[in-house]
Amino acid sequence: MKGLWTPSWMARHLLAIVMTATCLALGWWQFSRAADGNSVSYGYMFQWPVFGGFVVFIWVREMQLARRKAAGEPLTEPEPAPRTASTPGAPVTLGRPVRVAVTPAGDGGPDPELDAYNDYLAWLTEHPGARPSDYPGRVPHK
Repeated sequence: MKGLWTPSWMARHLLAIVMTATCLALGWWQFSRAADGNSVSYGYMFQWPVFGGFVVFIWVREMQLARRKAAGEPLTEPEPAPRTASTPGAPVTLGRPVRVAVTPAGDGGPDPELDAYNDYLAWLTEHPGARPSDYPGRVPHK
């Protein structure tokens, strides 16, 4: 009969009640501010009860999951088997074409751009406090 009446669950129940009451109290406080002429408070007046509703939603959901776990039921619903295109009534889907970049087969010769970049990285490693503009092989901007 323990279930949701263990000390840890009692603390969770108390926390959920306090959080919900706090959100509703803050909503009431924003209503009083809005009534005094603070127009921004109208938005907050509706926002705080929504937060309180979210707390209640999560609280109830956690209790449901705890009961399912205690009963030995699966916590998630089993996914139905996917229907293939040959199955009658299966939805027709179109796939997005995948474009693969075609790179020419290189002869494995030296690449000057790659060599320059590797020189730059080696220089940065040798000079950890340097700025990129200090690099002696820097190409000036046109």
